[in-house]
Amino acid sequence: MTITQTDIYRFSIPMEPFVIATGTMHYAQNVFIRVHTSGGIYGVGECSAFPMIVGETQDTCIAVAKDFAQFWKGKDALDMAERLQEINAYAHNTTIKSAFDMALYDLASKAANQPLYKYLGGEKRMVETDITIGIGTPEKMSMQAVQWKDKGATILKIKLGKLVQEDLQRVQQIRAAVGPQIKLRLDANQGWSFEDALFILTAMEPLDIEFCEQPMRAWNDDALPELCRQSPIAIMADESCYNHHDARKLIQTKSCDSINIKFAKSGGISGAKQIHDVAQQAGIPCMIGGMLESRLAATAKLHFAYASPNVQFFDLDTCMLGHLQDPVVGGLTYNGFFLDLVDAPGIGADADEAFLAGCDRWSV
Repeated sequence: MTITQTDIYRFSIPMEPFVIATGTMHYAQNVFIRVHTSGGIYGVGECSAFPMIVGETQDTCIAVAKDFAQFWKGKDALDMAERLQEINAYAHNTTIKSAFDMALYDLASKAANQPLYKYLGGEKRMVETDITIGIGTPEKMSMQAVQWKDKGATILKIKLGKLVQEDLQRVQQIRAAVGPQIKLRLDANQGWSFEDALFILTAMEPLDIEFCEQPMRAWNDDALPELCRQSPIAIMADESCYNHHDARKLIQTKSCDSINIKFAKSGGISGAKQIHDVAQQAGIPCMIGGMLESRLAATAKLHFAYASPNVQFFDLDTCMLGHLQDPVVGGLTYNGFFLDLVDAPGIGADADEAFLAGCDRWSV
């Protein structure tokens, strides 16, 4: 299966403004690729650039994608180790790497005539996603929380990371509004100092919080062990963990209670598997999360979750968070907040041709 051509698309998805501690996104800055082969099949991949976190933009992803496509042209698509080594020769650029990695796994599982999760050795299980509430006034956020509860959500993820007193009010009002049965998770997106994090996590102890993601900037990782030791609320590492080396160091220093795996940080499925395995050996549970991907990449993440028993938390709501178009055919389905997919070779999802007709395209 020789790679003959790679098509690269500017896959911009309009959306309602999404606010987190590090910035606001007005559209999903995604890139979609198709890696064509002489075997008559192609593999698909998608990534979502989130420059405030990973440092890549849609334009940098497209530029590097052209280089990666040139590396692979005329090469064997099924020699996955060699193909990944070629793109990993570039430092960083994990977001666009994840799209190429995804396309390789799609091709390999299609060639094996298996759904990706079976190709990875997994089996289906029940997966319920949380639903994320972006930063707003305490009143607006509590109103949104009630609306999601009324729609059947049982797990809410609350974005924080601004002034701690306001953040405390946000969580207090949400807990009061939704009652004690709803699970609450927090995500500060690196927004607090050590002192602020310790203050607010201690103050929120009575609110029954499941965990808090990334309370401090990643450059303060040396303070994470002490915060983890003192906090009455479990700490999940997100921006502090890009690869399995980060995971190993976080675990060895007792810096977190769990780890959020995102393809845009790990460089795709192969890197995600490495993080998962390191964490599993240490008894540290993982979450599968994401940036602002469409249902296509979300479907690949569901396959990964099926094949990854140590993934115990699921944050697969990104395409529910204000995407104004669904540019995908096939792929996962939502039954309320429970996810499922139809068995089909590979990822089982593709981009809608009508949507692609309006996208910029480059063929290499």
